[in-house]
Amino acid sequence: MESNFLTAVFLPLALFIIILGMGLGLTLNDFKRIATAPKSVIVGLLAQLVMLPFVGFALASIFSLAPELAVGVMVLAACPGGPTSNMVTYLAQGDVALSITLTAISTVLTIPLVVNLSMQYL
Repeated sequence: MESNFLTAVFLPLALFIIILGMGLGLTLNDFKRIATAPKSVIVGLLAQLVMLPFVGFALASIFSLAPELAVGVMVLAACPGGPTSNMVTYLAQGDVALSITLTAISTVLTIPLVVNLSMQYL
């Protein structure tokens, strides 16, 4: 894929500015609130760590995808969070601290586990 100024410089810089702006709007109390009431984190993690990979695996199995495409579906299922989802949460006036928490935990736990297991199985 050809890299140009827009994709190599402008888009990463714009994403950095947006994420910085979201982060500056958060306080430590936002994350303390999540730690004291972890129900939403548990429900979100169950959805991201269990349900999404299960749905991805079911879709790859039902449609009998080639191994390369099946692993691609599993990679997408393992990566539900990220800067873009955090930005959408911010724009929708949702709980940004919860979104960032779910992104951080799922990135550390889900991506290596699900991708490695799906590459071995599929």
